[in-house]
Amino acid sequence: MNDFTAAERTEQTERTDDKPILFMHKVARRYRQGDATLDILKGAELALWPGQSVALVAPSGAGKSTLLHIAGLLEHPDAGDVYIDQVATATLSDVERTRIRRTEVGFVYQFHHLLPELNAIENVMMPQMVRGLAKREAAKRANELLSYLGLKDRLTHRPAELSGGEQQRVAIARAVANGPRILMADEPTGNLDPHTAEHVFNALTQLVRASGLAVIIATHNMDIAARMDRRVTLREGLVVELE
Repeated sequence: MNDFTAAERTEQTERTDDKPILFMHKVARRYRQGDATLDILKGAELALWPGQSVALVAPSGAGKSTLLHIAGLLEHPDAGDVYIDQVATATLSDVERTRIRRTEVGFVYQFHHLLPELNAIENVMMPQMVRGLAKREAAKRANELLSYLGLKDRLTHRPAELSGGEQQRVAIARAVANGPRILMADEPTGNLDPHTAEHVFNALTQLVRASGLAVIIATHNMDIAARMDRRVTLREGLVVELE
């Protein structure tokens, strides 16, 4: 894993760290419910810098997943814009948005969504090979990532043969396999017992610190949130900083 972290750190020093890697500018999102309109985001703004971790804590239904989906270019905002590395994305084509999402953003969800017919290393190789990386290089990087996350002895195990915490660590490795600069995690420990959640969070934190990733984690776990660089919540459709 040393080569991986060194490469990531070298890339990180070449960036302009006084500018956010992600900036949500006056983002609005609303949904129709019959004849009514439900406003979820009402001009929300959020900036995220390389190497920074942000906890997004808010009640269910407040719009945490919506914010992550828009920030990660999975959804279009109804108003406002999302800047990824100073590039405005709202008016880009779907092809260009998909390209940015594949190269710049990784996602981890509460449920791991691993492919059951593939083993751990194959699950992590898959997104790399879809992007065009040679099989040998994809396997090398997958091996490094999984070993770094404590799964060196579980590389050839399929998801059904792994514990919940192990499956989630495979999902984390898969999310960062293509070297994204931003990681979106939606309740990544929400389906785990407290001990396993702690282990997964420590593995994620270690990886973030080693690679210089910027990460937003939506979570109900206040112990986890307290250990991140910043804490924000959603109030009346706006992002509000917490102490």
